[in-house]
Amino acid sequence: MESLLYISALVAAVAFAVLVIYLVRTLKSANRTLEHVANTMAGLEKQVNGITKETEELLHRTNRLADDIQEKSESLNTVFSSVKELGDSIGQVNKSLRHMSNTVSTQVVKQSDQIAKAVQWGNVAIDLYSKFKQKKEKSSNEMKEEKDYE
Repeated sequence: MESLLYISALVAAVAFAVLVIYLVRTLKSANRTLEHVANTMAGLEKQVNGITKETEELLHRTNRLADDIQEKSESLNTVFSSVKELGDSIGQVNKSLRHMSNTVSTQVVKQSDQIAKAVQWGNVAIDLYSKFKQKKEKSSNEMKEEKDYE
């Protein structure tokens, strides 16, 4: 019976040794996996730091670009204001010219009868002058002929 006790103690010791061996192997495998995970995390941390730095630089560039665009936009606002004022001035000039043209047209219509009469009197005066000149030339020619005839 004692031998049975030794055998069972030996079986328990072998089982415990096998359990310890497999447990050690599992722990070593877990240790290697954790080391691998730690290395991966360290590499990932470096990459995240690099991405963070690049993102910060990109953000600074974007802010500078936005400031530059804002300055240029404000400069263009003054140009657009000047163009608007110029357009308003041209509109006023056009309005004044239109008013003047309408006034002149109205006055021409009102005075068209007088203008027509003045043109008729001018034509009559030109006709009279032409006839007077013809008579003068005719008289002058007749006097020449009389002298030549004498």
